[in-house]
Amino acid sequence: MRVNRILLSVPLVVVALVIQVSVFARLHLPGAVPDLLLLTVLGLAMVYGHVGGALIGFGAGLLADLAPPADHAAGRYALVLCVIGYLAGLVKPESGQIKSATGPMVVVVAAAVGSTLLYAGVGALVGDTAARHVGLPGLLFSAALYDLLLAPFVVPGVMFLARRADNDPLAETNSAGKASDLSSGWLSSGTGLRIGGQRGGLKLKAARARTARAGRIKGVKRL
Repeated sequence: MRVNRILLSVPLVVVALVIQVSVFARLHLPGAVPDLLLLTVLGLAMVYGHVGGALIGFGAGLLADLAPPADHAAGRYALVLCVIGYLAGLVKPESGQIKSATGPMVVVVAAAVGSTLLYAGVGALVGDTAARHVGLPGLLFSAALYDLLLAPFVVPGVMFLARRADNDPLAETNSAGKASDLSSGWLSSGTGLRIGGQRGGLKLKAARARTARAGRIKGVKRL
């Protein structure tokens, strides 16, 4: 990942995790907890693509696994967010611009449901059956509802900041674009034509020199 992406992603992930742990987790809402960290990863993934989304998701999930009051095995949420970030990055448009809010909202609902199912599935593999006691259908519904209500206030802002960071003149894509502009400008400036003209002039001078040398040789023979 580029440096400007890391410098933006780390503060966003840390702020989202702090707000989620210190505010949302203490609201004691029925069902699931609004997942601000998930929404942040989704916003970044839909701008940076599947590779960036997977890396950011893994880092954010690992940070959530280690942050108190986490009571599950380390790496569990990192796996979940890594997969979700990768899949969300696959829906990134080639132009980088999302013209309708329908697509991101569908991604949010799918990510909320998918992350809950994946988290419960990984927990079942390691012997954590808490999701069964709470009620998986209620968790799925509340997770999708809370994240969908919170998404309009989080995802567009995160995507806007991510696009602004990608427009950094020191970014790799802009550098590549400048290099291509320079190369095209170099070719369109007629340098090749000038080199061809110089080569033609050198050939003409060489021909004249050979003609003069031949004339001098003939004059010597006549003498």
